[in-house]
Amino acid sequence: MQPILTISGLTKTYASGLTALDHVDLSIAKGEIFALLGPNGAGKTTLISIVCGIVTPSEGSVTVAGHDIARDYRQARYRIGLVPQELSTDAFERVIDTVTFSRGLFGRRPDPAHIERILRDLSLWDKRHSKIMALSGGMKRRVLIAKALAHEPEVLFLDEPTAGVDVELRRDMWALVRRLRDQGTTIILTTHYIEEAEEMADRVGVILKGRLILVEDKATLMRKLGKRTLTVTLTEPLATVPPALAEWAPSLKNDGHELEYVFEGGHERTGIAGLLRAIGDAGIGYKDINTQQSSLEDIFVGLLHDAGNHALADAVAA
Repeated sequence: MQPILTISGLTKTYASGLTALDHVDLSIAKGEIFALLGPNGAGKTTLISIVCGIVTPSEGSVTVAGHDIARDYRQARYRIGLVPQELSTDAFERVIDTVTFSRGLFGRRPDPAHIERILRDLSLWDKRHSKIMALSGGMKRRVLIAKALAHEPEVLFLDEPTAGVDVELRRDMWALVRRLRDQGTTIILTTHYIEEAEEMADRVGVILKGRLILVEDKATLMRKLGKRTLTVTLTEPLATVPPALAEWAPSLKNDGHELEYVFEGGHERTGIAGLLRAIGDAGIGYKDINTQQSSLEDIFVGLLHDAGNHALADAVAA
C-alpha cells in the first residue's frame, strides 16, 4: 500500500546557519496514528510546518496522498488538517462561524450536519453561539481542533493538542482521535505527555537536534528497548546482596526487604529462573515476586541520554 505521507531528505537550514531539520526520511500509512517525540527545539514543529506549507524546506520533498507540497500545493494542503500549538483564533467570532468559515476556505460545500457533528463530538455544541474570546483555554483548543476537522482532511496534525487542558478534556480529545482513526484518518501528533503516545500511537518516532534518530512500531520498540524489573519481596531483610547472587547484580531496596533485578524484556533468556533458584539455594525466603515493564517515557529518556552521549563523544573526537 502506498503511504499517504512520504517525507524524503527533508532539510531546513535558516540564514543564521541553524539546521532545524537534517535529512529526515519518513513514510506514514493511511489510518496510522504516529507519535513524534522529542525535546523542545528538536524540530517537531518545523517538520509539521513544512508539511503544511507554512515553512519552505531547504532540501527534500514531501508528498501527501501522492501530491507534492511544492508542485501541487493546493491538492496536498486540501488533504491536511492542522491543530497548531498556539491558541490563534479570531477572538470576536462565534464558534460556529469560525468553524464553518474554515470549511469554506478549502472549497468544501456547506454541510451544517458535519459541522454540528464535530461540535458535538468536541462538546462545543452548547457554545456554538459564544464568542471565542469568552471561552476558556481548553475550549479554545477544542475550537482549533474543530476548525482543523471542518474540511474533512485525510491527514490530521496535532501539535501538542492537549497542552494546558484538563484531564476530562484530554480524555474527550483522545476518544475523538480514536474515532477518526477508525474512520480512516491518519493522525500525526507531537506531545509532551508520553503516556498518551504510549496509549494511542501505532508507531513512534524520536527526533533530536533535527535528526530522526528512531522510528519503530510501538510494541516492537517496547519489546526491543523496554527493560523489565523483577522485584522479590523477602521474608526477612538483607543487609547486603549475597555473593551467590552476584551474577545477576540485583540491588536491595526498601531497607533490604526487596531484591530488584533489571533485565532485557525482549530476550528469551531473562535469567529469572536462575536467579530464583539461586535465592532458594542460598536459603533466602521470599513471599512475593512482581515484574514491571518500563514505560515509553523510560525508553525515550534513555534514547535521548544515549544520543547525547554519542554527540558528546563525536565533539570530543573532533
